[in-house]
Amino acid sequence: MKLKISLCFLISLLSISLFSQDDTKYESDFEIGVVEHLGEKISDDIYLINEEGKTVSLIDQIDKPTALVFVYFRCPGICSPLLDGLSGLINTSDLDMVDDYQVITISFDPAETTELAIKKKKNYQNLIEGQNTDEGWKFYTADSLNIAKATEATGFLYTKAGNEFTHAATVLIISPDGTITRYLNGTYFLPYEFELAIVESNKGQTGPTIKKVLEYCYSYDPVGRTYVFNITAVTASVTIFMALLVFFLMILVKPRKKINKRVES
Repeated sequence: MKLKISLCFLISLLSISLFSQDDTKYESDFEIGVVEHLGEKISDDIYLINEEGKTVSLIDQIDKPTALVFVYFRCPGICSPLLDGLSGLINTSDLDMVDDYQVITISFDPAETTELAIKKKKNYQNLIEGQNTDEGWKFYTADSLNIAKATEATGFLYTKAGNEFTHAATVLIISPDGTITRYLNGTYFLPYEFELAIVESNKGQTGPTIKKVLEYCYSYDPVGRTYVFNITAVTASVTIFMALLVFFLMILVKPRKKINKRVES
């Protein structure tokens, strides 16, 4: 198993390095998704409306490692699984909410109200035990200008489709000084990855999205409720890697043989 994970990690890094495109092109070509802004700081001109109906600066709310989530409260799709997954992490994590980290949820629908934010918060508070969610998990709304500033600064891309929104699911980890240190993409999260992201964020360390590497080599089987090794994808990558290795060896080794023959003659 350890050998598979190590092989998976090396191959996926090779694949990403060979076939990835720069973020600028990605952002211009796609309207939905996540463009990671690792190492960038949250701007000090983004303002939100808190649960008391007061306008506050986003950066002023971040004084510890923070898990930031963009959703909209009326969402009929991916938002609920995302917040369910986050609630599960909070319940099972050995970290203490408030002392070790906090969670900030921001609605990117400017039509949503503080009352709706409070109602949504209470729904998820009922799923969590033994954590101070009153102080540790805050729900915010904002106007369209500040929503645009916040989503652009963090690389969260979405589009409106009728009365609903099409968007990705991600949790941003932000350090106490407002630096984006990690992205946890999807609705299911590895507890170890979450805790590691929080600990490293507290130190100001940025890190790659480990889940990208794991998802390249493993897929979830809903029937067996387990992760299955993607032998086809990994084998294809190994084949490409070996072909490239042989190609470069042929280029490098062949001229040396010619030189040796000339010396002997």
